Amino acid sequence: MQALTNRVKEVERKPMSFMEKLYIPAIAKGMAITFSHIFKKKPTINYPEKTRPFSPVFRGLHVLNRDEEGRENCTACGLCAVACPAEAITMEAAERLPGEENLYREEKYAAKYEINMLRCIFCGLCEEACPKDAIYLSETFAPANYTRKGFIYGKEDLLIPDPKTQPEEYAKARGKFKNGAM
Repeated sequence: MQALTNRVKEVERKPMSFMEKLYIPAIAKGMAITFSHIFKKKPTINYPEKTRPFSPVFRGLHVLNRDEEGRENCTACGLCAVACPAEAITMEAAERLPGEENLYREEKYAAKYEINMLRCIFCGLCEEACPKDAIYLSETFAPANYTRKGFIYGKEDLLIPDPKTQPEEYAKARGKFKNGAM
């Protein structure tokens, strides 16, 4: 019979010795490995009390950014929705009314802005496509939920706190990001 490859080699089938038949050396070797793990550092992190450090390129939940005056940066241009390969972003634009200059930077703003986190692949293309630095991916995990509707985040869920009325929450939400960029 001819072999399919030239790597074939015969396996030796020598009989087991008396000590090998007792399996005591194999059991002792296994127990030594087990006991050696007792003295090593545990890889588990007690999550609520401690958090692990993030990678510098970690991409978490999306955040809609505001400027220093508390106005929304998003102008509803739709570039983030077009750039999204998973089609997870939907938005509707609206015109700014007289007297709303303190709410929106431009004449056009996003009246509805939703991200379906079940579809999102956290690629960061929406962040790169935005010309106004209105959206960025924070260092926050997506919380668990039991319903599908809980994973569709609206504009209220994504907006960063107002820096004038909530400066502590604004600073915490911004984290290490400056002007919407890393």
